[in-house]
Amino acid sequence: MRISRTGLAAATAALFAAAVPAAAADPLTPYTTQQLEWGACPFKPGADDAPTQCALVTVPRDWANPAAGTDLTVQISRAAATGEREGALLLNPGGPGGQGSTLAGPLATLEPSVHQLYDFVGMDPRGTGHAGTDDKGFQCRVPTGRLPQGPLDARDRSAASIAEHRKVPRAVAEACQSDALAPYVTTWQTAHDMDLIRALLGDEKLNYLGYSYGTWLGAKYASLFPEHTGKTVLDSSVDFEGRLQADFEAFPVIDQRQFDDVYVPWLARNFAAQLGGTAAEVKAKWERVRAYYAGQGVAPDTFDGIFVGNGSELQWLLGAVVFLGGAAALDGTAATPPPALADALDAVSRKAFGVPATAVTPAVVAAAAPDYTQAPGTRYAVACGDQPTRSAAWYKGLSDRQGPRYPLFGWAYGLGETCGFWSDAPRHELPDVPASVASNILVVQGEFDPQTGYEQATAAVRSARVPLVSVDDSPFHGQYALSGNPCVDGLVNVFLTKNSRPGTTTCPGVPLPGEDRVYPVAGPVRGAASVQTRLSTEDSLRNRVQDEVSAVNR
Repeated sequence: MRISRTGLAAATAALFAAAVPAAAADPLTPYTTQQLEWGACPFKPGADDAPTQCALVTVPRDWANPAAGTDLTVQISRAAATGEREGALLLNPGGPGGQGSTLAGPLATLEPSVHQLYDFVGMDPRGTGHAGTDDKGFQCRVPTGRLPQGPLDARDRSAASIAEHRKVPRAVAEACQSDALAPYVTTWQTAHDMDLIRALLGDEKLNYLGYSYGTWLGAKYASLFPEHTGKTVLDSSVDFEGRLQADFEAFPVIDQRQFDDVYVPWLARNFAAQLGGTAAEVKAKWERVRAYYAGQGVAPDTFDGIFVGNGSELQWLLGAVVFLGGAAALDGTAATPPPALADALDAVSRKAFGVPATAVTPAVVAAAAPDYTQAPGTRYAVACGDQPTRSAAWYKGLSDRQGPRYPLFGWAYGLGETCGFWSDAPRHELPDVPASVASNILVVQGEFDPQTGYEQATAAVRSARVPLVSVDDSPFHGQYALSGNPCVDGLVNVFLTKNSRPGTTTCPGVPLPGEDRVYPVAGPVRGAASVQTRLSTEDSLRNRVQDEVSAVNR
């Protein structure tokens, strides 16, 4: 039988195809080809929030091995641009572990000129669950028997006290690391999720606004995906060119600075009759009230913690409520706040304790003490897993050094650092920001921020060679869109909408709660041009969002 040349060629091709295995399918195809299905968000929006829709994005558990493991889902939200769309602005509140899907609606309302050009897109990063649902994300369940059984005071440097303090971080570290998800909840993985979101939105570049830890996340996205990095605003910045843990290690320093130089003088100006008219008198009263609360069942560490990380106006006022309530009980007198603050103090107290400010007692405060039986796994998996950690012995030494100089939190911090007991090594390197994208980045930082220190931000901008907008005299966490500062908002908005980035400059601060002018404070920032009044519109909305940002970074 004769075989034609055509038939021979076909037979040969068939045999060759059978002998050579088919090319392996791209394991990323199921993720990159998915379609976003936008619908109603599961959380209740604020009355003033811009209309927002939500969608779920499927991501691989491990971007280094996409075909392995069970997929994860990330919730995103979108407040669509009101005008001709130029792209998306991805939002992150920090943490690590903060949910961002609830940010799109309020931030779009607060910055309408930016919203005209950009979709505001919020994201609940991997490990944080889905806002508005029963999915609370990666939670570390700590056995009650592993926790201290009595009140703690880190000023007690006895061996027994130190051992009791170390029970919490050791138990949390072990509980978190025992979860199979822990190695995959890192900045490296989340940055890859962000780039997938960019692709699914159909954008060549990802524009970004991140607060606090969100500055680390945004900078690391830029380092890993420079070709896709758009305009990037890093507000209240860590040293994204250094160690993430260094920011937490600086908490005692920056909290004491805010407390001594800004908070206590503000208390003296506004509550002189109850707390004392000078900073020295207020601090002496604070020590007396601390001891009084300890005798009423409120652990000294718990009392101190109320004044640590006070990065929002609402947390600032909450400390005053607790302080005034204790002073009133101690002295047998009623706390009478100034009229300009009375309503705000009452609102904060009702939100935190369910009672008006005048009804706050040691029993009420004790009932609101933190619960350590569940720990936010994302917070520790990222903070301790992104980079190599220090040892527990090193953190004990840090406590010994910081305590005498920064007693508000210096004694306690080093004894409570979970990363000191973290044993898992990082799986991926996080490079620094390349020079090719430095022109896309703008950093904003408050002078007395108690959650990301001013020195952290200045170290980052020097290393990355990017400009810094400093905010003179500001003691709060989160500046752009959150503090009502027209100078800050104006500079950032021009960068985002006009593609004109400011050089390094200083904005004057805005008045503190209940005050109508700025009281200048000596500090690391020099040369503010003038004082200014804050933007008065949407104050309640600004305060709400700033408090959310600050709370996830405490």
